[in-house]
Amino acid sequence: MKLLVKLGGTLLDTDATRAQLARQIADISRTAPLVVVHGGGRQMTRYLEERGIKSQFVNGLRVTTPEVLDAVVKVVAGSVNRQLVAVLNRAGAKAVGVSGMDASLVEAEQMDPALGGVGRVTRVNPELLYTLLAGGFLPVVACVAGDRAGRFYNVNADQMAVACAAAFGADQLIFLTDVEGVLDGSKQLVPQLSPEASGALIAAGIATGGMLAKLNAAHDALRRGVPQVRIAAGSAAGVLERILAGESLGTRIAAEEVHA
Repeated sequence: MKLLVKLGGTLLDTDATRAQLARQIADISRTAPLVVVHGGGRQMTRYLEERGIKSQFVNGLRVTTPEVLDAVVKVVAGSVNRQLVAVLNRAGAKAVGVSGMDASLVEAEQMDPALGGVGRVTRVNPELLYTLLAGGFLPVVACVAGDRAGRFYNVNADQMAVACAAAFGADQLIFLTDVEGVLDGSKQLVPQLSPEASGALIAAGIATGGMLAKLNAAHDALRRGVPQVRIAAGSAAGVLERILAGESLGTRIAAEEVHA
């Protein structure tokens, strides 16, 4: 089974959680093709605040000025990626940190001039992922992409994960985040959702903010041929092993629920 695991930046902000996830990912990577995509929003906000730069968001996307884009490269593709690679290697993986810029892995274009350097993925060239996996390496992808003219962009990590999962041919996309999954109007966990039912949660204003973005990303993944998507709490003990063992953990959105 091919897997793509997307790690939210919140999960990578503490040594304990980072190490716990690294042990699981390293174990799985020895027996299954696995790609990791990660964010770094919390670390970005902290870095910018320390330099007196206030973060602005439009529909959940960080307005990316030249100063912010420089910080994305330094923080997300730099320190966050390097720290994650280091802890994965310490856990026994053969992790290689890359961004969408490497070998034109992920190409993008400007999404909206009002958002500055925020990119929309236009193409994924998965040859680099295939090459690394064939050599027994674990690709760890930071959410920075570029275009053929050498410009680079800040790409939403959920969107980056979906694009890579589809191009890589993942059998499952797992979003590990800081909440237990999708909640209904009574704040109860929904273990399984069809796109229609999740659309109803969105229309009713129940799924908002980060969860709205993840549900939209999950729908996009299904449309692109990824058979199933899981949204679960990355801090749950043994979360990845339990999901792969078939435990009903978090919220599952599956292709068989899709109706034309």
